[in-house]
Amino acid sequence: MSLLGDLRIRANALKADSYALYLVARDPRTPWYAKVLAATVVAYAVSPIDLIPDFIPVLGYLDDLILLPLGIALAIRLVPTDVLADCRARAAERSDAGQRVSFLAGAVIVVIWVMMGALLIAWGYRVLRARPG
Repeated sequence: MSLLGDLRIRANALKADSYALYLVARDPRTPWYAKVLAATVVAYAVSPIDLIPDFIPVLGYLDDLILLPLGIALAIRLVPTDVLADCRARAAERSDAGQRVSFLAGAVIVVIWVMMGALLIAWGYRVLRARPG
């Protein structure tokens, strides 16, 4: 198998595990510490904000290539096997049915960015208005 084919298989597995972790974080059988880590990993995966910005050469993609898979692996280790198997099955079932993930997470992120932009503009306006001169 080619390197590109192997990377595609791994990327699809990470995508499936990301959605399974979303389901894990919402499952009442999941311990609180696993819920917190799973929700954090999923939020980081869907967030446009990176720990290391992507425009920094080489290091920019380091978090996407190393930190995200490590976070997924750690979260999976903390989840009970029966809960993880159930959530993986539900994720595969939903993926096979062609259903899309709820856009609620994306909408929340967009709202946060808009609010941050509005606060930044308001702060800038206040600073410029308070300048003597």
